[in-house]
Amino acid sequence: MTEELRQTATALVAEGKGILAADESNGTMDKRLKAADVEPGEEMRRALRELLFTTEGVAEAISGIILYDETFHQSTADGTPFPRLLEDQGVVPGIKVDTGAKPLAGADGETVTEGLDGLRERLAEYYEGGARFAKWRGVITLDEHRPSRYCVHANAHALARYAALCQEAGIVPIVEPEVLMEGEHTIDRSEEVTGIVLEKVFDELRAQRVLLEGMLLKPNMVVAGYAGGEQPGHEEVAERTLRCLRRHVPAAVPGIVFLSGGQSDEDATVRLNVMNQMGPQPWEVSFSYGRGLQAAALTTWRGDSDNLAAAQAQYRHRARCTGAARRGEYSPDMERELLAS
Repeated sequence: MTEELRQTATALVAEGKGILAADESNGTMDKRLKAADVEPGEEMRRALRELLFTTEGVAEAISGIILYDETFHQSTADGTPFPRLLEDQGVVPGIKVDTGAKPLAGADGETVTEGLDGLRERLAEYYEGGARFAKWRGVITLDEHRPSRYCVHANAHALARYAALCQEAGIVPIVEPEVLMEGEHTIDRSEEVTGIVLEKVFDELRAQRVLLEGMLLKPNMVVAGYAGGEQPGHEEVAERTLRCLRRHVPAAVPGIVFLSGGQSDEDATVRLNVMNQMGPQPWEVSFSYGRGLQAAALTTWRGDSDNLAAAQAQYRHRARCTGAARRGEYSPDMERELLAS
């Protein structure tokens, strides 16, 4: 079991590759469909995922895809289950297993992620269905006074409990303690809080006997709040992010798979590229992007089958650009060159 976990974790952060996060809840996906003038509903959610999963050529840059429960049990129009479709392409199927962030009792405005009840049994079913990695997102709100130590502890403890149960089931856990980018905070405050959160998360992971070599970390990048004033440049974001991670993430962890977290497609790509140009790190520096890979395809598709090829070209383009950034080989010229190819 230990060797299987190591191999899966290593495969997910293979050179030039990263993860597509296609694990939006039904409610979130319906909002995005509606915003793109697509009638929301189960069939349109399924059709969008099929559009993405059947795009040729993206397996060169995509090592794994995180699915939502509904998607995990869906199939292509010709009846091929999505997990099997991905396996046949050499892409590792994953699954989101938390049930969302809920208000944390006694902590006004803060949340804790739930979903531990019955998780052992659900993980066994997902493993049987082909899932080999999972994701759980802890949400940390950041401002002048938050997060509280109570909130950080509650989310770190839940993340570690989830990770231990995943490894017991033979599933690699992606541990995602997201310090939100919304707000007016400075980049200094972001770096401070991100470090505090990571330190507590790894304390809990060790306490709950999680195999660090058999997990991946999905953190936020260290950025100033989007509602603040002047934003730092890409180089500063990259430098501060790597400095924070080197201080708090053990070298035993195989890889860091960043979330895009509401950044623009190009910002998320450029910042990943800059980090990979800053020399080798103790862990692989990769990506686990959702909107950063899907948004252009969705707005191109708009639920119209006549736009399928153009939408798949957009997704393939973003996957190739992000895969290049994973190698530190991205340049802005690729935005035009790859899209034209």
